[in-house]
Amino acid sequence: MKFFAILPLLIPAPHVLADPATVVSAELQPSSDTWRVSVTLSHGDTGWDDYADGWRVLDADGTVIGTRELLHPHVNEQPFTRSLSGVSIPTGVAIVQIESSTNTTGWGGERFTIQVPGR
Repeated sequence: MKFFAILPLLIPAPHVLADPATVVSAELQPSSDTWRVSVTLSHGDTGWDDYADGWRVLDADGTVIGTRELLHPHVNEQPFTRSLSGVSIPTGVAIVQIESSTNTTGWGGERFTIQVPGR
């Protein structure tokens, strides 16, 4: 009988089984004095219960300099690319990182590093 009492503790919660979204690629394009950032993500979106819900641009110190929110699942569109315009990358920053988020795991996963063109 004690076995059944602890059984629920052995079954992981759905978010424990979830995986972070993977940044497949990223591109920076200058646009006047700001940048357009295009990011391709891959994730096993299953619908509203588990989907990639954003990505953000960070400098080498981890300061967030731009965030792209994703408002819906991309179940039948994998991998997918979304862009963010008007990102101000401070002068002197030569490398940025892209970090992904899912609605189940939050921010995390492996960060993708990209060289800022011309720097």
